[in-house]
Amino acid sequence: MPELPEVETVCRGLATALEGRRLTSVELRRAGLRIPFPDGLSQAITGRRVDRIWRRAKYYQWLLDDQQVVLGHLGMSGTFEVSPPGSNMAPPGPHDHVIIKTDDGAMITYRDPRRFGVMTLTTLDALPQHPLLAKLGPEPLSEDFTAAYLVEALARRRGPIKPALMDAAMVVGVGNIYASESLYRAGISPQRQANTISGKKAERLVAAIKQVLIEALASGGSSLRDHRLVNGELGYFQHAFAVYDRTGKPCPDCDCDVTATGGVQRIVQAGRSTFYCGKRQR
Repeated sequence: MPELPEVETVCRGLATALEGRRLTSVELRRAGLRIPFPDGLSQAITGRRVDRIWRRAKYYQWLLDDQQVVLGHLGMSGTFEVSPPGSNMAPPGPHDHVIIKTDDGAMITYRDPRRFGVMTLTTLDALPQHPLLAKLGPEPLSEDFTAAYLVEALARRRGPIKPALMDAAMVVGVGNIYASESLYRAGISPQRQANTISGKKAERLVAAIKQVLIEALASGGSSLRDHRLVNGELGYFQHAFAVYDRTGKPCPDCDCDVTATGGVQRIVQAGRSTFYCGKRQR
């Protein structure tokens, strides 16, 4: 599933193509995705100008000139593709569910083979209380996400730290990949009890999360299966993974004897694969 860097990368690409542009045509090629499209969605946004595009957690948000907001999630396999004005625009494929055209002749295609995405409509005033957003925690790259906040948020948590980091009510956007990579950089075992993270450990972990996400953003995110930039190119942070999906391999900063330690280890936590170095992470 796309995590914060992937969604932010998509939003930045869409902002370049859509901000200041008017939506001249909106074709919905099915009744919905994970949930049905709102009644009259196409008519409601056709002719509107896109004033701003931004991200909250793993949700994209498009502010239109009448204060409506297109709110959506990419799900497991959703991607947007921008065909610039004058480019060769292929006919829609079987998984192309939304086709948008703009007043400068560009075409934006939403593609989602597994149809776990969401595209709905709300207003700017109602946005903070929307059921998809109302209970979300702070953004990890914001000033609100500090070591002091993390210690307080984890104080009453039972269970290991890795699943706790993936709880969007505590901090948003830190999914499976970036939780594993951040814990590795902080030298913290994914099996450590969440409520034991304090002091220097909390400082290291917050710093690691921020740095991993910044580097992933600079790389266009991680393309493992479906993630693409809006121009169709791949992100490349996957080439910088230290532990994620590297079972049995040496981690880059250790002097582990792989024949003795087995290298990077994989366990399952809360139904998700976790990767870590048993020597470095305590």
